[in-house]
Amino acid sequence: MAEAARPGRPAGEVRVALLKAARELATPDTAPTLLELACQSQVGFMAARRTVDNLRRAGRLVVVRSRKVDYRNRPVAEYARPEDLQRLGIAPAPIRSIFPDWRTPIV
Repeated sequence: MAEAARPGRPAGEVRVALLKAARELATPDTAPTLLELACQSQVGFMAARRTVDNLRRAGRLVVVRSRKVDYRNRPVAEYARPEDLQRLGIAPAPIRSIFPDWRTPIV
């Protein structure tokens, strides 16, 4: 897919599986959380956590909003691929591109 067009080292199985899961699970109303990405892609949670963080830093996944879940006291981030934002009807926040390492989701 789009991963093959990038020069350099080929994408690993975990990365490809997580990006595929992000594409499949993203809807205009909700986007997948880290746990949902791990379950859908059948990747271990720790590997998914490390890879999603790397994908977010590389700009291949973006935090689109946060959601309150039953299994955690704090809201969790929802992730989507940047190329899916227009299809989902989510406008990227310009401040997110200025401060990409902020931990607070900005929509």
